[in-house]
Amino acid sequence: MGVHGLTSYVEGNRGLFQDVRFRDSRLVIDGCSLFFRLYLNHGLDQAHGGDYDAFAALLSTFISALEACNIQPYVVLDGGMDPSDKKLSTLRQRLQSKIQEAESLSRGRHGSVLPLLTRHVFIQVLSQQGVPLVQCPTEADWEIACLANQWGCPVLTNDSDFYIFDLPGGYIPFRFFQWASVSGSPPHHYIPARRYTVSGMCQHFRGMNRELLPLCAVLAGNDYTTKQTYKHIHTLLPQLTTGGKRGGRGGGSTSHIEGLLLWLSSFPGPEEALEEVGRLTGGVERGGGGRGRGGRGRAGSGGEKSGLCSVLWSGMQEYHLTPQSRLSTWFSGGSSRSPEGLWTATPCPLPEWLCWAAGSGAMAPLVLDVLELRRVLLIPQVENSRLPSSHCSATAIRQALYGILLANQEQGERGETGWGECHRVQRQGGQETQVEGQGERGRGGRQWGRGGRGRGQKQGVGQGGAEPSSGSGQGENIAPSAVESDRGMSVFVEEYDRHNLNLRKCQVEPRTPGTILHLETLCQAPVSVRLGVLYDVLGVKESSLSPLPPHLRLALGVTGFWRREARPFPSLPQVQALLLGMVHGEMARNTHPGQNQNTATERNLWMKLRLRPGDRRGFDVGVAHSLSQWQACLWSVLSLNQLLCLPLPEPDTAWLFSGSLVHGLVGRLRGGCSPESLLAAAPLSGHIYRSLLAALEDCMLNTLPSSSSGRRKRGRGGAKGGAPSSQEINNRFALLMTEEEDEE
Repeated sequence: MGVHGLTSYVEGNRGLFQDVRFRDSRLVIDGCSLFFRLYLNHGLDQAHGGDYDAFAALLSTFISALEACNIQPYVVLDGGMDPSDKKLSTLRQRLQSKIQEAESLSRGRHGSVLPLLTRHVFIQVLSQQGVPLVQCPTEADWEIACLANQWGCPVLTNDSDFYIFDLPGGYIPFRFFQWASVSGSPPHHYIPARRYTVSGMCQHFRGMNRELLPLCAVLAGNDYTTKQTYKHIHTLLPQLTTGGKRGGRGGGSTSHIEGLLLWLSSFPGPEEALEEVGRLTGGVERGGGGRGRGGRGRAGSGGEKSGLCSVLWSGMQEYHLTPQSRLSTWFSGGSSRSPEGLWTATPCPLPEWLCWAAGSGAMAPLVLDVLELRRVLLIPQVENSRLPSSHCSATAIRQALYGILLANQEQGERGETGWGECHRVQRQGGQETQVEGQGERGRGGRQWGRGGRGRGQKQGVGQGGAEPSSGSGQGENIAPSAVESDRGMSVFVEEYDRHNLNLRKCQVEPRTPGTILHLETLCQAPVSVRLGVLYDVLGVKESSLSPLPPHLRLALGVTGFWRREARPFPSLPQVQALLLGMVHGEMARNTHPGQNQNTATERNLWMKLRLRPGDRRGFDVGVAHSLSQWQACLWSVLSLNQLLCLPLPEPDTAWLFSGSLVHGLVGRLRGGCSPESLLAAAPLSGHIYRSLLAALEDCMLNTLPSSSSGRRKRGRGGAKGGAPSSQEINNRFALLMTEEEDEE
């Protein structure tokens, strides 16, 4: 991200930084940079789908280090994609690169891929620990800079754009923030750090005018620079940087930055430098002007600029900051706290309840992208590239989510009614696309739309020629799809996903549930209605999951959906290992003083079942692909559950899945061990496992063998090896539920 080559140059010049003992201060943190940096730079698992429990523990340690030094963090997250599409090309290139890196990891080579649920775990941990957080409508860089500018405090991030923003408190790159080495004695603990300031940079270059730095950024090229503009600049650079010396780490690869800075330092201000650019390119200049970022930019000296200089001037306005930040009101709390200031400028007006959810990080960026752009970028995972993308297994879930989001405009045209008054959502983004021909029948629990058939459905949903499911009651009491009109489909969502080793775009048909939910009043619909929609999408029975603790129902419902939809079908050891992983999470998340010795012994047992670092070389891409499909289903249904205003409480995601543990368990189970034998010395864990197994069996309407022999059948009551009754499932969780209440 940021300005090409600038990070290598600046970080290679020690004199551009000041050593500080950082303490007793506010700190504005780029949330996305933080979770990327913490996960990818601390040796956590990537190939096996992620160790979210280890990531949550690491994040908690980071927060504790800040607290020890009296540092108050304010975390700001990116939201949806930029509606202007200025960065779409950059985003597509990054996705393509991650597809290649995921493939490399699947073959035992090096790569860097962030596990799919990392962001969700990050937000949950921050919320649990009371860390102030906000999610911006789109990219957060400018909002972060404005907030730090108003407060006069530093920014912690890993983005070279912050070498350009003129911040009074400076910029601390992550690599120079030694949070794991808290120094000093209480109450004077501090974190050793290096801070960069624009004033220091300008002083280094002969007192250069700081207003010239944005011009350096656009000439060097950043994420918003188009290919055509960069081509023009590239031909111009040799004329500008001939005076540049090789400097910093990277030698010749970064010398163009120093050359640009030396050249710019010879001008009193940006207007004179742009005039010279115009002279070199043969452009005709008519003074300066322009505004950037929707009117936030600074007006120039009047007149207009033509050609390349006009583009450069416009790009410079991206770095102009306002004295007041919209985020300061959000973080101030009290009655003045409101999301309106953040969301009034969005192209697609959003209901107030959705603005609150999105601003607090409780609504996935996926929802914002669908509403505003009708576009979704699906995150690559480590999987078998010769099979369809793991996200194909969750297409039916996303179709339902798209249907709820986009149905309202069609309902407004036809005057349909549902819960509350009809509200039309203004269409924004690209033009509607008509897709001819008929797609395959959806394989979800219910078929949304007419007769359960979809036109223009996403290619690749039917994997391996698998037959669609034929659950009872499909098509009954289901209203026609609200995104269909008499003239055919009028709305599609554009999804970018992996196809083999390439990024491919395809059109996906939204499917609206039989119960029409209007976006404006969705939060007012009865919980029973919203819960019914969720269970219908998953194709599971509410009565099967109701005996479980509420925080596990969504995970079990997703597991039932995955077991039906994944292709190839999940093997018995994979299903058992997933359930055992959830049992481990239940034991771990209930750790607190006062638990008996037997419970502590069981936790130690789970540690022995996890793959050791040296064992991770025996990578099974088939298992990884199947478990990636489960994560894709969970990732999609978490967004759907949020959109439905949480009819089911969210699971504690950090304790649902640990890749190294589940892969290790699959190996044990394939080797002849049964779940019962693994848990022989852990009676409480065994009870929880059998309860989860019974609920999964019941919600799937058929029997799942309780051990690898596959011969045991469901029994009655509490018979050994059989499926317990609902009352017994409740009893088996009673101990853990009581401990949770005591802890709260």
